Amino acid sequence: MKKDKVWMITGAGRGMGVDIAKAALAAGFKVVATGRNTDKVAEALGDGENLLITRLDVTKSADAVSAAKAAIDRFGRIDVLVNNAASFYAGYFEELTPEQMDRQLQTSLIGPMNVTRAVLPGMRKQRSGQIITISSTAGLVGFEFGAAYAASKFGVEGWMQSMQAEVEPFGIDTIVVNPGFFRTELLTEASTNFAENPIADYDERRAKQMLFWKGYNGQQSGDPAMLAQALITISNQEKPPRRFIAGADAISTAEQVIATLQQQINAYRELSSSLSYSNR
Repeated sequence: MKKDKVWMITGAGRGMGVDIAKAALAAGFKVVATGRNTDKVAEALGDGENLLITRLDVTKSADAVSAAKAAIDRFGRIDVLVNNAASFYAGYFEELTPEQMDRQLQTSLIGPMNVTRAVLPGMRKQRSGQIITISSTAGLVGFEFGAAYAASKFGVEGWMQSMQAEVEPFGIDTIVVNPGFFRTELLTEASTNFAENPIADYDERRAKQMLFWKGYNGQQSGDPAMLAQALITISNQEKPPRRFIAGADAISTAEQVIATLQQQINAYRELSSSLSYSNR
């Protein structure tokens, strides 16, 4: 394990980002911990020779460029980027405002793109690097009340998979992480935003959904500190996986997605296979 790696982590002031930053520091790595509120990042992580705290709002490309420059000025390189910062807009699609959809996509899809775009030139120059992006099981399957969140995570999936083929010739790896339910701050009032345009037809179902999501905060089975350690392990492998399904519940979801897709293929295999010009 190379001890001189430099990790840059977004959203490092709370939730999973704090655990990832702490795990990287404990492993002896240099860490660039970023967040919109640097005081909160400093409160969570303290200070140290191997730690640089810098402001980064992932929705602002100029912030991303400045943060990447600060990292290189301090440590000379960035070896591992962890796109962790995210938000959660919950609600039925018809009840979500266009502005809420935009904010979800700006934070959870465009944000990681902004930061990755700022980091890639340095990784290309050094001909090495890893881009680890935290997706979700919502990037594998959509769910009721989660249209905005799933849309952002499905976007992350397609972007990361496509980019892998583009950057692999430069020695850069991409890793998509699909966590299940982990006990982070994602479901707290500070992180979760609910639809603002109530429609009477959804009232009964919305009430049940709100009860579930508000009640589930703090009850998630996954331990973010253990996930952070798993990311260290994966990152240190000579050939890291392109995807890491994180958590027993995430594995169960992924297996159900595979089974459902296979059922859908088999149900219309004959019709689907008959659509070429040669079958006219």
